[in-house]
Amino acid sequence: MLNLSNQRIDERMFEEYPLKTLQELPQPRSKRRLGRWMIFFLILGLIVLLLPWRQNITGTGSITALTPQDRPQTLQNAIAGRIERWSVREGQYVQKGDTLLVISEIKDEYFDPNLPQRLNEQLAAKQGSRLANEAKVEALDGQISALGSGVKVDLATARNKVRQNRLQVGIDSADLIAIRRNYQIAVARLERYEKGFQDGLFSLTDLETRRINLQQDYAKVVMQENELNVARQSLANAELNLQLIQAKYQQDIAKAMSDRSSAISSQASAENEIAQMKNKISNVDVRRGYYVIRAPQSGYVVRALKTGIGETIKEGESIATLQPANPNLAVELYVRAMDVPLIQRGRLVRLQFDGWPAIQFSGWPAVAVGTFAGRVVVIDAVSSENGKYRLLVKPDVMPGDQPWPEQLRVGSGVAGWVMLDDVPIWYEIWRQLNGFPPSLRSEPEKTEKL
Repeated sequence: MLNLSNQRIDERMFEEYPLKTLQELPQPRSKRRLGRWMIFFLILGLIVLLLPWRQNITGTGSITALTPQDRPQTLQNAIAGRIERWSVREGQYVQKGDTLLVISEIKDEYFDPNLPQRLNEQLAAKQGSRLANEAKVEALDGQISALGSGVKVDLATARNKVRQNRLQVGIDSADLIAIRRNYQIAVARLERYEKGFQDGLFSLTDLETRRINLQQDYAKVVMQENELNVARQSLANAELNLQLIQAKYQQDIAKAMSDRSSAISSQASAENEIAQMKNKISNVDVRRGYYVIRAPQSGYVVRALKTGIGETIKEGESIATLQPANPNLAVELYVRAMDVPLIQRGRLVRLQFDGWPAIQFSGWPAVAVGTFAGRVVVIDAVSSENGKYRLLVKPDVMPGDQPWPEQLRVGSGVAGWVMLDDVPIWYEIWRQLNGFPPSLRSEPEKTEKL
């Protein structure tokens, strides 16, 4: 147990009996000096809180190409085939149009090595058929023209015959009227002779003569009636002949027109078949050009997806990946949906590439080391599959900055900070503590919204 006492030890005791260990210990600083240091740190903290801080939006992504044609692409074959040989190796640089792969045909309809010659022979046969149909159409046109000319003559002759028979009927009708009139006169004379014979004025010989004359006049009437009937029958026959000529002409014309239509239909079918044959010949020529798969643009063969010699590939199947040479590099950053309304095209972005050491002060970009500058050029209108929005950032060399490294490759990881407006540090701390998003001094222009 310690002997504790309320009595204070006299300071003289230390003077009389000096304690070397106690004297060698550092003496505590005065309260005044401690207060000065506290005031100094307080003032320094207030000054720091009033310093400007650049608000920013953090995002991560990867390096890509600004234009779609500069991004990695898969090479696809247009037709199905069997791999015969590769003309390149992975990682090799190829120029546009260089041969990458040679394939052979696997469809039996294209096996014939003389297929173009066979198709040209079929085309010549179809063209001959078309010429024959054209000649047939021309012959039928001539036949229709001849029928038209011939029927005009026949119709004119038949009409003349009808007019002639009508005139003959008129003549015979007039003759019949005259003969009947003479017959009536002869009948009246005979009656007078009969009465005069009864009265003794005429002899029996004169009476019989009159009777004979009456019979002759009656015979003339009958004969003239027969001639009139014959003329009328001839007129009817002439009219029927006229109708028959017209009907026969219409029948012949209809048959000729039907044959002509059939010939035109055959000609159209031949022309259709010729067009199909030409199309097939062109397709065969184009298809044979697809046996050699060429590089669509200059670049590097990254990976071969089909490798085996003799391996069959389907139509439109990917066979290799090509990275275009000298792409116009850009960075795609993904940011949260709540931050997208605060970003406009043209905003400055600080970028940190994987593999390049950097010290980044997001709020003070001027003192950052190892980061590179960029500008926002594209803001997607819809979110990506991960629920974030994609930004495309192009290189933008600021004063004192270095250009993007030449060793960058498409697909490398990137961290980025989209720079916003300056605010005091105390405001940024308050915002972070409350979980508020960054703010803008004014609403973005409508033209900047995507």
